[in-house]
Amino acid sequence: MRKHKFAPGEYYHLYNRGVDKRKIILDEYDLERFLESITEFNTLETIGSIYELSFLKNRLGTPTTRSKLVSLIAYCINPNHFHLLITPLVENGVEKFMQKIGGYTRYFNERHKRNGVLFQSKFKSKHVLDNRYLTHLSAYINMNNRNQLGAPTTKLSKSSLEEYVENEKGLCKPDIVLEQSESGKDYFKFALEAWQNTKERKKALDM
Repeated sequence: MRKHKFAPGEYYHLYNRGVDKRKIILDEYDLERFLESITEFNTLETIGSIYELSFLKNRLGTPTTRSKLVSLIAYCINPNHFHLLITPLVENGVEKFMQKIGGYTRYFNERHKRNGVLFQSKFKSKHVLDNRYLTHLSAYINMNNRNQLGAPTTKLSKSSLEEYVENEKGLCKPDIVLEQSESGKDYFKFALEAWQNTKERKKALDM
């Protein structure tokens, strides 16, 4: 049982990793498919699989015009785990969204000729209780695939950092965080410093 319920208008950190710490992204095609799942399955509509969706797009419209389950604030997809910062838009929006993107397991197993679960039990979640936590969590997620200098550590990962720093249109609605920075460059400076401090704290705890 979770210690909290998912309420529309509140913010939550969702995350999970591959079972036995195995990789959930093996190549760039897997990465694009996972990102596509986050986009296409964020809808109140029943769409089946992404393959089936290709026959329904004329009726359903584009992802930007459909009624969504959650609003995505930040994300990071890594080879063996993912992080999402979201706010539900409807009742049970989080549960329905995560259930839908869980269909990635079927795709992965069919493509890579394996059986069984892909993710480590149910997804984990934390309730974001204040603004400071929200802004620092956005930095942690956006920088989660970066090194100490802010450069990506692998091609098989993707975060929403560019959407924040370069004002690129993408999967997220980062306004609640970005409106607290003077510019994208200002946010990057904050995110990099927060990420470095987090790494240093973790290193100190491991000593």
